[in-house]
Amino acid sequence: MKYFIFTIAAFGVPPFGFVLSQNLRWIKYAFIGIAVAMCLYQGTSINFFSYEDYRGSSRGMEVSLAHLMAFSVIFALAMRQNIRRWIPDGGFRLFVLYFLACLPSLATAENTLFAFFEIWKMIMTYFFSLAIYAYLCASEDLTTTVKALAYFTIVNFCAVISQRFTGVYQAHGLFPHQNSMAMAMQLVGPIFFSLFLLNGPKTKLGRLGMIAFFAAAIATVRTFSRGALAMMPVAYGLSAMVCFFKGSKTHVVKRVMPLVFVGVIGALAMLPKIIERFTEAPESSASTRVELAKCAWEMIKDEPWRGVGINNWGIKINEPYPYAERAGREVNRGEDFRDGIVESVYLLVGAECGIPALLLMFLWFVWYFRISCKLARKLDDSRMAAIPIGCVGAFPALAAQCCLEWVLRQQLNLMCLVFVFAILSYLNEAGNSAKMAEED
Repeated sequence: MKYFIFTIAAFGVPPFGFVLSQNLRWIKYAFIGIAVAMCLYQGTSINFFSYEDYRGSSRGMEVSLAHLMAFSVIFALAMRQNIRRWIPDGGFRLFVLYFLACLPSLATAENTLFAFFEIWKMIMTYFFSLAIYAYLCASEDLTTTVKALAYFTIVNFCAVISQRFTGVYQAHGLFPHQNSMAMAMQLVGPIFFSLFLLNGPKTKLGRLGMIAFFAAAIATVRTFSRGALAMMPVAYGLSAMVCFFKGSKTHVVKRVMPLVFVGVIGALAMLPKIIERFTEAPESSASTRVELAKCAWEMIKDEPWRGVGINNWGIKINEPYPYAERAGREVNRGEDFRDGIVESVYLLVGAECGIPALLLMFLWFVWYFRISCKLARKLDDSRMAAIPIGCVGAFPALAAQCCLEWVLRQQLNLMCLVFVFAILSYLNEAGNSAKMAEED
């Protein structure tokens, strides 16, 4: 019944989009609905052709209410002729090239249906990102966009608090896994941190930034993710340093010092559990990561150009395939045993899709980091500048975490990532348009 209702809702996207197209304010409400749907992602997503027991990065042809809302926004803006380019800039082009570079891996995939699950996810991710970008270009409503991301962060924090009182040790909030949430909050936290430092507590955006920053930071700590905890000083430290040179140095210092004091008090309160997480982690965790990394390298050596098949790791890591045995990993653990996924998004993409796809994914990340550095330097509006400044701190931490986690390929994580990427693309486009207007 759930699948039937969802299918009917999907067919309702075109007429709903037509109604939205009659008024830009209605499109704004639908855009806010995207953020609301992200908060409800776990309960409103469906895996068609689902294989829930499969140990891969995609387990079905996943569609969610957030996707339907995004398609409705795209349809409405297309009806209003507000979408002039379907591949708007270099960031979108690099994602398309990354997508195309993954397609040759279909030839080596043992299970083409499983491979299609990941291909489908990438298509959904692209159009979700396009909806964010197109809405911003049509409305120039950056404030609503930032608020939507902040409210998502705050609702996630409420979920973390709820899980704390129900006895969940490593909170996962709105996400399927604690490492997923840690990575997403590490991405948005520095943005709201920078928003507060540049705008201060006397402005509405500054206060919202402070609340969302605390929500993201506390949620990150509550995951007790070792990678996230190690990268937090990097992310927030880089953002604070750029804010110091960008804004009023006196004001930034005055705003940072109370946060440092509160952070130290909070860290001391949670220090025993943090130390326990680092010192008492099972040795098998580290050894498994190393062994699976060796398995990934064996796959890359065998198929450096095409990989062993996108979303086919869960098949190729197990018998009768030889990769685990060649890497020295124990095999023959029983008929029901299925090995895990390599804990690095880089090695996972390299193994499944080949070196060209890995390089293009890396270039996709680098393009947005370069854009964030450029915008952080050029933008004077503190409301807009806070976003790229936060990204200057968040992206290196995120890139380092990707060496230790594969969860960036989970759908809600990708949504958070391309949400921020789309904002950067819009800011870059707006900056280029303003420059051209000045030259004219």
